[in-house]
Amino acid sequence: MIKVAVMLTLASKLKRDDGLKGSRASATASDSTRRVSVRDRLLVKDEGYYQGGKFQFETEVPDAYNMVPPKVRCLTRIWHPNITETGEICLSLLREHSIDGTGWAPTRTLKDVVWGLNSLFTDLLNFDDPLNIEAAEHHLRDKEDFRNKVEDYIKRYAR
Repeated sequence: MIKVAVMLTLASKLKRDDGLKGSRASATASDSTRRVSVRDRLLVKDEGYYQGGKFQFETEVPDAYNMVPPKVRCLTRIWHPNITETGEICLSLLREHSIDGTGWAPTRTLKDVVWGLNSLFTDLLNFDDPLNIEAAEHHLRDKEDFRNKVEDYIKRYAR
């Protein structure tokens, strides 16, 4: 099993940013346009395709949170079936309306987002709805070559 360590937690960063912006934000922007952006790194440890990689994610928390999901983008270039090389992420819990019922709900938290990102690095057997079709087909076609490409990306972009 792969373990993911959050090097900087979203919740603590969010609280710090909110405290710093407080009155200044209300003077510079209306409440409906103010957003909080958080950048965090996930360190994949132990085993699996992405072990030893450090992947940075940007999380934008809109004012309508938690009625709407945060927007999350991977800032580290990665070869992954559910993350494009430009950082778009396919993760059902980040979908506002999900057919299968696993999408965003007001009861979800930023901690759920972190666990969801973790699942992208641990559940490589389920590519029912890949975002990066080329990477998913690569994995199905030649797992060893897929592993080599992932390792190359980690060496080049995720250290």
